[in-house]
Amino acid sequence: GAVLPENQLRFYVHFSAPMGLAGGAEYVRLLDAAGQIVEDAFLPLDLAMWNADRTRYTLLFDPGRVKRGIRPNAEHGRPLVAGRRFTLAVDGAWPDAHGQPLVEPYSRSFTVGPPEERAIDPAAWRIAAPAAGTRDPLAVEFDRPLDHALLLRTLLVLTPGSGRVAGDADVRAAETQWVFTPREPWQDREYQLAVLAALEDTAGNRVGRPFEVGTSATPAAGGAAAPTRLSFRPAGTATEQSEASATR
Repeated sequence: GAVLPENQLRFYVHFSAPMGLAGGAEYVRLLDAAGQIVEDAFLPLDLAMWNADRTRYTLLFDPGRVKRGIRPNAEHGRPLVAGRRFTLAVDGAWPDAHGQPLVEPYSRSFTVGPPEERAIDPAAWRIAAPAAGTRDPLAVEFDRPLDHALLLRTLLVLTPGSGRVAGDADVRAAETQWVFTPREPWQDREYQLAVLAALEDTAGNRVGRPFEVGTSATPAAGGAAAPTRLSFRPAGTATEQSEASATR
């Protein structure tokens, strides 16, 4: 999205082809509105945070600066400040898997909004059920952006017997929508959307548990007992839906 929370925990940098082993410390900078480097914004790590095929790099903000009540936060504040504009700049010299530089540098500017301190509450999500007998996608809309990478492995569609439904998932609408297309047509029966505990939003809040535990932040209703499974049922066959629309 164009507005990120002040307590954002990470960025993902995606590449069109595999990159080399070098991490992003030398090639990525966070700039303020004046174009000045925000010092010590990211967590210094000895290992490079690549995915398996080195097409996605994870940049972690220093959690000691993000989390309130910790010494780095008290002394230096958060790297991002609400109401201000920043730019993530990627140096074109970052080498790919063949040692070649990027075609060109990349930059992404954004505005910072208030911190997001609420626990994730799946009861606030909206599920648009597909039609039975089709392979139309299931769409789930969230009340805020969630973590892109985690969404692809922490949401599962299950049958009543807890068997996993095979299909392909995609994240859309600036991480506020998850779309699942099954490999076989939906049946006229109840399904469940299972939400694994590892799911986080962009500020590290989890289901029933905010990142800022021990602060004045209020957990979602139900706390740790917030629902982790949501039931839905395909809304009749495509033919039945078409006939119903024609008679209205």
